Amino acid sequence: MNLFSPFFTGFILIIFFAFYILTSAIKILKEYERGVVFRLGRIIPVKGPGLVIIWPIIDKLVRVSLRTVTMDVPPQDIITKDNITVKVNAVIYFRVLDPIKAITEVEDFYYATSQMSQTTLRSILGQSQLDDLLSKREELNTELQKVIDFQTEPWGIKVSTVEVKNVDLPVEMQRAIARQAEAERERRAKVIHAEGEFQASQKLSDAAAVIASHPIALQLRFLQTLTEIATEKNSTILFPIPIDLLKPFMQKDDK
Repeated sequence: MNLFSPFFTGFILIIFFAFYILTSAIKILKEYERGVVFRLGRIIPVKGPGLVIIWPIIDKLVRVSLRTVTMDVPPQDIITKDNITVKVNAVIYFRVLDPIKAITEVEDFYYATSQMSQTTLRSILGQSQLDDLLSKREELNTELQKVIDFQTEPWGIKVSTVEVKNVDLPVEMQRAIARQAEAERERRAKVIHAEGEFQASQKLSDAAAVIASHPIALQLRFLQTLTEIATEKNSTILFPIPIDLLKPFMQKDDK
């Protein structure tokens, strides 16, 4: 049998063509995948997951993943409401809810979602002041998620979370914030010290009122002071004498 005979060559071509048709007709979609099928250019119901059989040449299958996608939003130069230039980047989490819309309503939903996130990031954060951008991060993240999700909803995309990652400040602004924080700490320290002095003066005033109403309390305080002095190794002890003991002698001299 001649291997190069027309019959054998035609047989090989038929086997190769049948194998090509079979491999083109059988598709296996994973659990998280769906297949958008175009039959002669028209959409038919979504296929998958599992084994999917299509008509070669007539049908075209586009795989769409339903898993959540983590996308980094490149750093954006933003001018805040108080005219401070900062560089901000973020991360966005989204997934496809409607595979047909994700394929037919937009050319590339990954690229479109990325561009929409960048423009929304500049728009929303540009309306905030620097202090709000640094302190009210959760509120800004929620607002960004709502705006981006509303804009991508016609594409069958669900944006679940948007997180602002880093806010890079100019060097001179970092120094100004550091000086402001230092001044704030000094102010708090002075306030705490003043409050302590005020409370101490109140306690001393209360103690003076008690001693004034009970003179014997002053003598007890004298004895307590002597006890505290005696515990130390002192060569000289000053004994305070109440002025009341000297009043009779002072009155006698006056007479």
